[in-house]
Amino acid sequence: MHKTSNALLTIVLFSTIAIAAKKFPMTAATIVPGARGVVEIDKDKNGNTRVNVEVQFLAKPESLTPPATVYVVWLQEKDGSAENQGQLRVDNKLKASFKTTTPAKSFDLFVTAERDSAVKTPSGAEVMRAAIQP
Repeated sequence: MHKTSNALLTIVLFSTIAIAAKKFPMTAATIVPGARGVVEIDKDKNGNTRVNVEVQFLAKPESLTPPATVYVVWLQEKDGSAENQGQLRVDNKLKASFKTTTPAKSFDLFVTAERDSAVKTPSGAEVMRAAIQP
């Protein structure tokens, strides 16, 4: 009986976590027309927003016009500055994923094609965007 109730509790816990996750489609820019992406968010135990970006059919940055070196993921709260979250690496199957955690609840997430992954402000072409409004 104890094992059954533990199993049931585990199922309910994971179901609650799955229900809490929300997905937001990413809009691709015209320079990467075949790209598709989704941003999935949920909360961690501290109330922060966990962000999981999954992209497919995204051209390698060096094949863009003009060519770039890297894709950079940015988060920007309303009336705030865009903050570099890190690099979105595209594999040989043109897929990419990126995970981060932020205290922000509502924000824009966007990806730019840059010449350097350590840029402080977006300067390259924007390739994808999603508005996160939980």
